[in-house]
Amino acid sequence: MLRRLPLTRLPCPRTLAAALAFAVLLPTFAQSSAPAPRRFERLRQAMAGDLEDGSAQDRTARGAPRGTRLIPDVPYGSDPAQRFDVYVPAQAPAGAVPAPVLFFVHGGGWAHGDKTNTRVVEPKIAHWVARGYVVISANYRMLPTPVAQQADDVAAAIAFAQSQADLWGGDPKRFVLMGHSAGAHLVALVAAGARTATTPQPWRGAVLLDSAAFDVTTLMTHRHFGLYDHAFGGERSYWAAMSPIVQLARATAPILAVCSSRRQESCGQADRFAAKANGLGGSVRVLREDLSHGQINATLGDASDYTSQVDAFLASVR
Repeated sequence: MLRRLPLTRLPCPRTLAAALAFAVLLPTFAQSSAPAPRRFERLRQAMAGDLEDGSAQDRTARGAPRGTRLIPDVPYGSDPAQRFDVYVPAQAPAGAVPAPVLFFVHGGGWAHGDKTNTRVVEPKIAHWVARGYVVISANYRMLPTPVAQQADDVAAAIAFAQSQADLWGGDPKRFVLMGHSAGAHLVALVAAGARTATTPQPWRGAVLLDSAAFDVTTLMTHRHFGLYDHAFGGERSYWAAMSPIVQLARATAPILAVCSSRRQESCGQADRFAAKANGLGGSVRVLREDLSHGQINATLGDASDYTSQVDAFLASVR
């Protein structure tokens, strides 16, 4: 007599979907040797999109936001990547005095991103041009160009923009630097006094949007994602040279370091950088925001308490 085999109950669709999602994400975590207690937190972050800024998929903005005029592709070097865009009011106000300049450096893991991406242009440009700023959005050479040369590009772009600022109604003595992710790291390097091929004039302050690379040596000697290996390689001396916290040796212009409270590494590194800078007589404040890594960039300029706090910092150094 044949025995009836028990029927196997199929997993519910949600359980199956979760298992498939974990299987897809597992190779990402294989790049990291994160301690076991933090692996599920990293999984949560990755599934929420907190570890990527979306620069590789970001589309090009439609053009200058309403009320602004775009001066595109100003060259500051011979490489096609060494260009920046300038945004000014569509109609210059009568009797206007030279305007403060907000100089922005995009992110993208040192390998992606562009000065024209929507998360760079919208809504930042409209917000700050309407408040009397000239806004500059800069490109720089990407990997495989070494990160040290990317910092050279950023410094050269700032210096050239300062030398030409009066052509656009800007004041070369009233620059504020801003960068997101990899761009925040490059701005932090310049702001910390890292040696670059060009030395810009002094600037009023800097806004660093969610960098987790203030201390590259600590980053690379702990569990980390593969994108950092592509950027920083395996030489400890290079890690130190690319670490803003190591290069910091004197008081800087004021800095606002914005960090995502959803990313432990970002806020922890910002806190340590601020502690060292303030101990040297500087003024560095850490602003924690309950936003993802991408949202820290994409929502800045929208009406919010976050934008208001950045505005207050800019007003304090303007």
